[in-house]
Amino acid sequence: MSEPYQTANPLIRLCGASDFDDIYSIVNEAAQAYRGVIPADCWHEPYMNRDELSREIDSGVEFYGYERDARLLGAMGMQQVDDATLIRHAYVRTEAQRSGIGDALLAEIVRAAKPLLMVGTWAAASWAITFYQKHGFETVSREQTKYLLGRYWKISPRQIETSVVLKWNEVHNIFPAV
Repeated sequence: MSEPYQTANPLIRLCGASDFDDIYSIVNEAAQAYRGVIPADCWHEPYMNRDELSREIDSGVEFYGYERDARLLGAMGMQQVDDATLIRHAYVRTEAQRSGIGDALLAEIVRAAKPLLMVGTWAAASWAITFYQKHGFETVSREQTKYLLGRYWKISPRQIETSVVLKWNEVHNIFPAV
């Protein structure tokens, strides 16, 4: 961890309407990592516009935020869909990446999730896939990916074609009990 993030008192909390601009900023700043990595026809600027973010929240995505010194540094969304919990839009400000913020947010989501916990991400986002695998998620087969993305997510056929799903395997739980 870098020094500024070790010394401050962190707070993980459910975000509210007053956090909208910070979440919007975090998502679009961190999503720059996808530029030139995901298929060009899937990239747009901004990566997620304000209307899209509003629709996501209106559809039930709740964001948890990681705050230090009264500044939101990361956000991770969680959405309950039928019997599953989906991790949605997990991003950390560029200057705060690799400092444990994603780990802390994911631990909070895991504690709050239903037993069927999944995340979908771009197949080309190897860093994201590695992050989730490191935390006990397992990539499902291509056939399962297509089914799960069609069943639980509302995304385009092109995004389904270029994405993967990772499923939580509690057997590999690395998070300590609270």
